[in-house]
Amino acid sequence: MKNSLNGKRSEAKRILLLPLTLFLVPFSLSLFPATANALPGQRTDVVAAWINANPTLRPGIGDGLRVTKSNTPAQRFTFQASVLPPGRLTTPKDRGTIRTERMTFYDMTNGVTLERLKESLRVIYGLTVYEDFDRAQLVYDYPVPQTIDLSRRQNRRLLEQQQGELRVGDRFAYWLEITQTESGKAFNGQITVFLKQDLDKLQAELRDR
Repeated sequence: MKNSLNGKRSEAKRILLLPLTLFLVPFSLSLFPATANALPGQRTDVVAAWINANPTLRPGIGDGLRVTKSNTPAQRFTFQASVLPPGRLTTPKDRGTIRTERMTFYDMTNGVTLERLKESLRVIYGLTVYEDFDRAQLVYDYPVPQTIDLSRRQNRRLLEQQQGELRVGDRFAYWLEITQTESGKAFNGQITVFLKQDLDKLQAELRDR
């Protein structure tokens, strides 16, 4: 009986990870987790060197802090490190320190889910960052009922279709968001790793949408 239960758990895990594998393979991304040696809070040259050496990202010549992969028009992946905090544009206080690292996904073939965004952390950064995220406290998720009501009354469907969450861990803060179509399936999504000191700014902006 015990072996049967273990077999079912293993099969369930395989089914959960399969969509991520199918999603990453078209972009020629490594399925082996990278080591997170460069993260928000570090200098731009350190992060650029990490991106260049990361077996999952493997940027082209001249990509610098931005990596874009697209094998077909229906599937795209972008990694962007920035000296700006997440959310609305502001003037950077320190142009030499990375504050945000953002991954965006577009997949018309398989769709994008919050679970697949979460798993991408493990693939890009490795187990340490993934576990920090997994233990992180959920501080805000949306859409809230008031936003849904406003969206329907003012015919602003995008407000209702954007689904996301903010979390804060011991090391970093995390922002996940997907945009659903009217059919309920999402083809666009993003996950952002950023400095915890920028959490209040982003949370206020999301609540004020």
